[in-house]
Amino acid sequence: MTFDYGMLRVIWWVLLGALLIGFAVMDGFDLGVGALLPFVARTDSDRRVAINTVGPVWEGNQVWLILGGGAIFAAWPPLYAVAFSGFYLAMFLVLCALIVRPVGFKFRSKVNDPRWRAVWDSALFIGGFVPALIFGVAVGNMLEGVPFRFDDTLRLTYDGTLFGLLNPFALLCGIVSVAMLMLHGATYLSLKAGEPVAGRATAIAKWLAVALIALFSVGGIWVAFGLDGYAVTQSLGANGPSNPTFKQVAVETGGWLANYGRYPWLLAVPALVYIGAPLAVWLLHCRRPGLAFIASGLAVAGTVATAGVSTFPFLLPSSLDPNMSLTVFDASSSRLTLMIMLGVTLVFLPIILVYTAWVYRVLRGRVTAEWVAEHSKSIY
Repeated sequence: MTFDYGMLRVIWWVLLGALLIGFAVMDGFDLGVGALLPFVARTDSDRRVAINTVGPVWEGNQVWLILGGGAIFAAWPPLYAVAFSGFYLAMFLVLCALIVRPVGFKFRSKVNDPRWRAVWDSALFIGGFVPALIFGVAVGNMLEGVPFRFDDTLRLTYDGTLFGLLNPFALLCGIVSVAMLMLHGATYLSLKAGEPVAGRATAIAKWLAVALIALFSVGGIWVAFGLDGYAVTQSLGANGPSNPTFKQVAVETGGWLANYGRYPWLLAVPALVYIGAPLAVWLLHCRRPGLAFIASGLAVAGTVATAGVSTFPFLLPSSLDPNMSLTVFDASSSRLTLMIMLGVTLVFLPIILVYTAWVYRVLRGRVTAEWVAEHSKSIY
């Protein structure tokens, strides 16, 4: 089976979205558990229970981050160049946080000293909170437009700064991301942890669901009435060359809502947030933590996908020169590259999904204080 160039580009946009959602859902709950650690665990035993709910799976979950970064590198080289160079310092902060997290897991229980363990507990909190915040800030800047442009030879110029990334709207998106992943982490703890950690996580989940819905709504109002959106007014079409300079782009307030006007069924995507978050709380109240975890995963997927469907076909708008913005149809790799990568993905992605499902089935069951005490020498 073969696809034309434009269809391949759309397929890879969908796959990239699926990989990013996979990262947010699969790695998101263990980031959320780290960020929740000071709030759900009051004793060393409580903290070990919370940590060991994600202990066997957190490393495997990071595969989704690698897959997402690899897909951007291979399928959208200009996007990789702009994002990973323009957001370099922000990415460095994320990298530092993702480095201290595994160190915290490995070193925390090596010494039975409260001060030693408190240091690594702080590292685990930082390793959960900082990436959640920065990833949301990155999405916020993507919605606002990033200060970059290309010259006649497609050499990149980026005029932004780290503090420029930390603007009010981007920070709001960062807080949305933190609330979203902490809610997902709370439902996971309700499913996997023993008491009293599970009970505290259930109580906190109710407030996190309210915070997510409220902050997501404020962000939507801001996008509709206070944020400029982008629209392609002239281009060489879906099968045109991968050159972001061959198009015209208009900028208008509320422009990111245009896709919902053309395709009203897309409103089902943000609706997942308003359905999934309260449904997760209700299911926790009904003592169905497994279904609550699935519901919070739907809220996570809806939050991430809303950014994607709102901005399509844009991948990264340029606030310096909107005509230089990167879109799905002018920033991709060659047709041959996309076709080969699609074949590889269709072979290996199902293997990853089946293996992941098998691992979670083998590791099913709660982590209790009694289990931690019994296996204290061989776990985190």
